[in-house]
Amino acid sequence: MLPPPVALPLQVQPSKLPANADFHLFKAGVEPKWEDPECANGGKWTVTTNRKANLDSMWLETLMALIGEQFYEADEICGVVASVCPRQDKISLWTRTATNEALQSCTGRKWKEIIDVNDKI
Repeated sequence: MLPPPVALPLQVQPSKLPANADFHLFKAGVEPKWEDPECANGGKWTVTTNRKANLDSMWLETLMALIGEQFYEADEICGVVASVCPRQDKISLWTRTATNEALQSCTGRKWKEIIDVNDKI
């Protein structure tokens, strides 16, 4: 059984969380689980990193892009998850409609540009 969510101060960065912790930001009314109707038919883009500073930077840039509506189809994005792991951290952008390949590709390319990643995601 997972512990209840903890409210964190705004200045907390994902890299400061303990191992095996997740940090979520989802649209109002959307839960960070695949069973949620908004996420049930969706997919996700994931980037991994070995450097804590990269995780914090990618998290911040993603949040600013979501808030600033930099994605072409912002309605297609459900939320973002930063996962702190013992060996490799990851950040995932959850989308609503995985079957729309053109839209998925467009979202993935835009996110790579936003977080300044050249590797395959």
